[in-house]
Amino acid sequence: MPGLLKALRLLGDESRLRMLRLLDREELSVAELQEILGMGQSRISMALSQLRQAELVELRKAGQKSLYRFTGDPTVSGVIRQSALELAETRDDDEALRLILKKRKDRVRSYFDELAGRFGRDYVPGRSWKGLSEMLIRLLPPMQIADIGSGEGTLSLLLAQRAIEVTGIDNSEKMVEYAAGVARRAGATNVSFQLGDLEELPLPDASVDLALFSQSLHHALHPQRAVQEAFRILRPGGRVVILDLQRHSFEEARELYADVWLGFTQVEILDFLRKARFRAADVTTVHREDEAPHLETLLAVATKASTREAASQ
Repeated sequence: MPGLLKALRLLGDESRLRMLRLLDREELSVAELQEILGMGQSRISMALSQLRQAELVELRKAGQKSLYRFTGDPTVSGVIRQSALELAETRDDDEALRLILKKRKDRVRSYFDELAGRFGRDYVPGRSWKGLSEMLIRLLPPMQIADIGSGEGTLSLLLAQRAIEVTGIDNSEKMVEYAAGVARRAGATNVSFQLGDLEELPLPDASVDLALFSQSLHHALHPQRAVQEAFRILRPGGRVVILDLQRHSFEEARELYADVWLGFTQVEILDFLRKARFRAADVTTVHREDEAPHLETLLAVATKASTREAASQ
């Protein structure tokens, strides 16, 4: 360590020793050191300047705040540990530090207390639906997935990060070509796209673990047949997920988005699943748009009976 003798002379002053002991435990500002040590700002600033020159303390900028911390020099660490046994102020310093850290936590908690009820409406740095979906997808077990009505393949590529294999199926040749090109450029080797109808899927029986309709079921001429096809391609124990619109009266959607159906009621979705012989079906409303026409989104999940369950029926 450069300037060992100078450093030791600095440690001969109890106030600087108390300061180093605190900075060994936590990053602190000049104002926080003032509050803990009961010293004036100029005295603390001078001591910190001397400790920085001896390379015992380093400075970190956190926005407009300057935080100081001990550099961790091993020679001085032993002296700091010993000082805890000899300094009369040790207990008071520790209690004051605990209160300072409690104040920091209280400030953060106060911010979120004020934000309660507005958290989803206001901008929050780093909070995005893409980030949340990426996190949730990483919790999925590796599966073979059919993305039924895959469109441009955005969801298929997202699922492919975790899946064994993803097959996107769409009845638009242009969409299939586009999605395949995106996957090729992304280097995704476990995702493919096939041209096919939602009601006649180009997949063999019992070949996937998850069948997904993401805003595609309302484009099927016969939604019941599409759900029945999902049942066919699922392995025993596999699941179907339907993300679609709640029944609405926005007639323009037929022309704007080629919607065949203006969404479905929860009862209709449950009926599709029941008639297709799915079990443990659950349907809930998961989103409502703030702006007119205030479209709502339904999420339905159901399971194909396992081999054992089917045999016991």
